[in-house]
Amino acid sequence: MLRAMGSDGGLKAATGAGMFGCSDQANGWFNDDRVTVVFDGQLYNREEFRQPTGPAMGDAALIATAYWEAGFEALLQRTNGDFAIALYDHTTKEIYLARDRFGVKPLYYVDRLGLLAFASRPIGLCFLPGLDPVPRAEYVALFAAGHYRFFDNPPTRSPFAAIAQLPAASYLHHKGGTSRVQTYYRPADGDAPESEGELVEAYRNLLLDSVRRRLARAERPAFTLSGGLDSSSVACSALALTGNAPEAFSTVYGGGTYDESEEVSDIIDAGKACWHPVQVESSNFFHLVDHLTTLHDQPLSTVTWLAHYQLCERVKRLGFTTLFGGLGGDEQHAGEYDYFFYFFADLLAAGDKDRYRREVAAWQRLHDHPTWPKTPQVAEAERLALTDPHTPGRCRSDRSLLGRYAEVLQPDFLRLETVGDQLDHLYTSYLRSHGYNELYRETMPCCLRASDRNTASFGLDDAFPFFDHRLVDFMFRVPSAMKTRDGVTKQILRKAMRGVLPEATRTRSAKTGWNAPAHIWFSTDLREPLLDLVGSRRWRERGIYRPEVVEHLIREHFEIVSTGDSRENHMMFLWQLVSLESWLAWVDGLAVSAAGAAA
Repeated sequence: MLRAMGSDGGLKAATGAGMFGCSDQANGWFNDDRVTVVFDGQLYNREEFRQPTGPAMGDAALIATAYWEAGFEALLQRTNGDFAIALYDHTTKEIYLARDRFGVKPLYYVDRLGLLAFASRPIGLCFLPGLDPVPRAEYVALFAAGHYRFFDNPPTRSPFAAIAQLPAASYLHHKGGTSRVQTYYRPADGDAPESEGELVEAYRNLLLDSVRRRLARAERPAFTLSGGLDSSSVACSALALTGNAPEAFSTVYGGGTYDESEEVSDIIDAGKACWHPVQVESSNFFHLVDHLTTLHDQPLSTVTWLAHYQLCERVKRLGFTTLFGGLGGDEQHAGEYDYFFYFFADLLAAGDKDRYRREVAAWQRLHDHPTWPKTPQVAEAERLALTDPHTPGRCRSDRSLLGRYAEVLQPDFLRLETVGDQLDHLYTSYLRSHGYNELYRETMPCCLRASDRNTASFGLDDAFPFFDHRLVDFMFRVPSAMKTRDGVTKQILRKAMRGVLPEATRTRSAKTGWNAPAHIWFSTDLREPLLDLVGSRRWRERGIYRPEVVEHLIREHFEIVSTGDSRENHMMFLWQLVSLESWLAWVDGLAVSAAGAAA
């Protein structure tokens, strides 16, 4: 974790305790008469940096040496790692802040009235003189009635009105009281000229090398394991490299929608992992949500991260130090269901109408669902809603996700219709553009932040091999037509993992998604406490929600789940309501503490 405070004249007492430091002094701290560096994270290509002389051999020392040799942006281009960096040049009085290419490590800052302060968590900045820790109204409205894809739009903002977030793949340069934020990386563009067979072999080698580099920095690695292709590929790649079955952890629920025990058994029965199932239940639910709020400094986007926290607790208890996961795999390989619509758009943009019709038919045959039907009409409607057919590569925000619960907000709070499209348009491929926005604006920012705070709370490191920038660049060059075929996604990864994964895992096309059965919890054990919450005076006096609409949704959710109705239930909305109220109550206490400190 980074923590620091600076001013126009440079850092105040740069080497003083608590002014410019990190939690890992051995690896993350370097200071001499030229430069001070704090580093939170891991470098995975240390051998490519010139080793400094003397005893200071941590990652921070390598960063300092690279800065002296080539400057700050050049050193960022050389790094392969997950990190937040702060560097102060004593000679030029310049301060640099930077995040890794995909934002695996968080970084927040305040830059006003001659003060530059930064930290890995907002709580480190909330007690600055004159700073009022007030939630950003748009963030509150989005969390109350929107969807997690919109929470980090734009990525320069935090949940607090006075605190900024440094975006992934960016650095801040501060000198003479002026700051400038610059992007230093974006994934590659242009279709690869190699054959599919050549791409498969090259990708396999890159993935194995990415896992190898992260294993080299992990003292005692553990692996998350779901029934999906991504986490299974990471765990089984570790087995292929070391010959030792990895220690794998899965959240289980005793059967039901989100329990993937049966799918995981393919890996376990093949002897490819030593399995640790972690039973997740709803007992002590509200207390745990409150506890997580104090660790995350903001509400948790989905209930997935409550389950992940309990998994991390078990991992730590058994003495492991690093937790490997499959985050990033879906974004590389177009693995989520909505990627089909952008794939369809690319086929039509290329004039391949025959394949478009075949792929829509395969999509319908393999993925039809009573709640989310798959038909040619749905495919066409979604394609037109999510992409601009007149501008190649331009994607649109999913307004149906944003507007589904808009009626729950008080009319005088904030209207979600005012939130416009905030997506980037950097590529002529719709699929590539969507993948980029998923990485930097929609799904990944909230997932990476939540994972970091869960693991950090137990002193664990995250390791995500799919976030090696070499892999991301590689897959951004793979044509859309090679990523999905005959209604089956992740074609390159599936072929690359032949002989590494069990065939049942490698060829599985169904996708459950890592979550928790909160839809059942909110209709059984948690129903009465939930009704008590929305009936409380504190909740109603916030003036955010229309209580009668929320109460109707709670009743409707109970009816849908208890009767087995095929309609979509309200699990995600109810989770967001509970998580948001927990955070707002925490902010209330924070404001009181900040006022007391100021007095």
